[in-house]
Amino acid sequence: MAVYKLFPEKDAFIWSEQQTQNMGRDEILDISTYNDPDIVNGNLDVIPSVTRALVKFNQSRIDAILDTVINRNHATHSDNWAAFFNLYLANASNLPQTYTLQCNAISQSWEMGTGKLADRPRTHNGVSWEYRSSSSSAVAWQTSSFQTNVTSSDNGIPGQRGGGNWFISPSSSQTFNYTSDKDINFSVRSIVERWHSHSLHPGVYPEAFGNEGFIVKYTGSLEYNTSSIQQLSYFSMDTHTIYPPALTFMWADYVSNPGTSSIVNNNQFITTIGNLQPELTSNSVYRFNVYSRDQYPPRSFQTQSVYLNTKLLPTASTWALKDVITGEMVVDFHPVYTRLSSNPSYNYFDVYADGLEPERYYQILIQTIIGDQAITIDNPDYYFKIVR
Repeated sequence: MAVYKLFPEKDAFIWSEQQTQNMGRDEILDISTYNDPDIVNGNLDVIPSVTRALVKFNQSRIDAILDTVINRNHATHSDNWAAFFNLYLANASNLPQTYTLQCNAISQSWEMGTGKLADRPRTHNGVSWEYRSSSSSAVAWQTSSFQTNVTSSDNGIPGQRGGGNWFISPSSSQTFNYTSDKDINFSVRSIVERWHSHSLHPGVYPEAFGNEGFIVKYTGSLEYNTSSIQQLSYFSMDTHTIYPPALTFMWADYVSNPGTSSIVNNNQFITTIGNLQPELTSNSVYRFNVYSRDQYPPRSFQTQSVYLNTKLLPTASTWALKDVITGEMVVDFHPVYTRLSSNPSYNYFDVYADGLEPERYYQILIQTIIGDQAITIDNPDYYFKIVR
């Protein structure tokens, strides 16, 4: 499909109030400002403290998508692609009317660890606010003498040295208001391109850098705001739901070759998916053929049934995938990235099964525009399951 999702190889969140605690296997990625009395350490003064999320995706998988899927082998419009880093909200509290989160590329390696926030005794065998790996190894985050285009920030709070370090640019940010969807959808193509350039030609492009993942945090003006407590909790890769973090690639792969075929021109039509299979195996690519015909075909003199006279959907027609159980749109309609292709006999689109969560049921939806009317084919029988 022209939408492909990668899931993380590791993630964690780090907390400035617990300098060495690891939260690498927590079900939640916390991005918050905990600027409240330090009850944990018995200090009733207001101690500014924050949490930040770290997420990394496998570079070889990224390279494979960019080289094999997008760059000309499968994409008809090779430069028309995008990459988005997605986090899905689990809980939020005490948010201001408007706030901004930022995303940067991490500049040093780190280990995920096996800890959780609720662990007692606390776990220290992976990344934390102060250390990139186990606290026993004493491999700390760099806090000074950075290379060009790298920085960190602990706001100068005594005893809170660390917090990760990252490349200043390129970066991505997203501003939320009171009514907006709180899921994160960072545009990260510029970061991914630098990772890819470094992977293919290390040392050749001075602006390129290696993939150590993303760091997500409040912008500086909000992060250490002592006037409020703001909490955002997102599902991690250990959430056991359909909402793990994702690196989503979208590209234009449609081919328009209608020949002399007739085009559906009114809302009296029937659309079917002729080669729908009940189960799709991971790591495979499936092509779905979409057949359309008039619901009430005119009479004509011919040797076959008039109900076999197929037509094509209009050029702007698109497809989408919905999770059958939750009703969530897994791949939403997009005028470019999920546009249906066509040949003289039918429309079609491709699905990359390993870009979907296994052991889930997905329903196919088709949308077309005729005149000024958007028509959605939402047939509950058009579904499939991804199996391992």
